[in-house]
Amino acid sequence: MQERAQQTRERLLISAAEVFDEYGYAGASIAKIVERSASTSGAIYFHFGSKEKLAREVMDHQPETVMPFVGSRGVQRVVDVCLVWARQLQSDPVLRAGVRLAVEQSAFGGRDAASFLTWVEIIRQSLQDAAEAGELLDGVVPEDVAEYVVGASTGVQILSDLVSGRRDLPERVARMWRYLLPVVVRAELLPAIRLDIESPRPEGPGGV
Repeated sequence: MQERAQQTRERLLISAAEVFDEYGYAGASIAKIVERSASTSGAIYFHFGSKEKLAREVMDHQPETVMPFVGSRGVQRVVDVCLVWARQLQSDPVLRAGVRLAVEQSAFGGRDAASFLTWVEIIRQSLQDAAEAGELLDGVVPEDVAEYVVGASTGVQILSDLVSGRRDLPERVARMWRYLLPVVVRAELLPAIRLDIESPRPEGPGGV
């Protein structure tokens, strides 16, 4: 029964994400989510409590759509997080909806930076590891760079969505890093950092 309930919850989350991605929070009615999930409104309220809590659950779910594909370390890990995020945004409904809801959350009375700060912390930890490994230039502050990367990535994806429906997002993110890396990373390490955008790399032993 517990496994069945978890499967139902996951199906509802994905269906809700698809509807939020298509219609935004205001246009994503419970009726639309029920129809998409082939479930009931009772199931939605049982598992999530309300439409707002369901939206916040989708927002909070973002890292789970990206981090399983990232197994590298240090600066390469930070770059890979951004590149995988860019690639997944082209197809993963949960990530797409989470990003849209985070940007549009004023539609449900929200001004909560939690989903953005989660990404800041993920990137900060990797940059801290890079600093301890001697990969960063003197004077680089991991917290400052992490906040900049999250803010810049948010702006890049909004522009890409408007210009190309995110078709060029991985290329734009790679370009962002080409300009940023030389002011963050020691020069002798730059040639080894990959900016490939072909596909997410599944996590495995040893990272890269």
